[in-house]
Amino acid sequence: MKKLTTILMAAVSYMSAHGQTYLTRNGQVSFYSKTPMEDIKAVNKQVYAAIDLSTKTVAFTLLLKAFLFDKQLMQDHFNENYVESDKYPKASFTGSFKENIPATPGKYPVEIQGQLTLHGVSQPVKIPATLEIMPKGLSSTAIFTVRPSDYNIKIPSLVKEKIASQITVEVSANCSTVK
Repeated sequence: MKKLTTILMAAVSYMSAHGQTYLTRNGQVSFYSKTPMEDIKAVNKQVYAAIDLSTKTVAFTLLLKAFLFDKQLMQDHFNENYVESDKYPKASFTGSFKENIPATPGKYPVEIQGQLTLHGVSQPVKIPATLEIMPKGLSSTAIFTVRPSDYNIKIPSLVKEKIASQITVEVSANCSTVK
């Protein structure tokens, strides 16, 4: 956890030296796998996020063990068999966007391009997102899909029918201004 905090704080320090930075330690990432056999949902409410509007950069990081499932057995399988969270404890995303976001309150669509790192594998991704400027902060939301196979996450053939080949991921973060 200390290493995770150090990495995020280094990113925030760099960002805040160059412009308007927003930060949260309570962002949320959830994912959903729908198949005819079973639906799987999990949520993580301990997501670190930093967004800088002047440099147009974004950084998110989370501990995989912080995902909570409806069933403990699903959570155990997720951590032990699929993402191997003892070996690969975190997931992260760093990226940037080209759109100019004014300082005036409102919702602004952006496309964030960057690197998503999961299970020790980094992949380039493009994520449509919305940044909402509010009087006392910034809110960000995004929905995208991830293929476990793109990140070398092996799904045993015995349970392959229970896990979707594409997982829907939802991200939200209500950030405060860093001064």
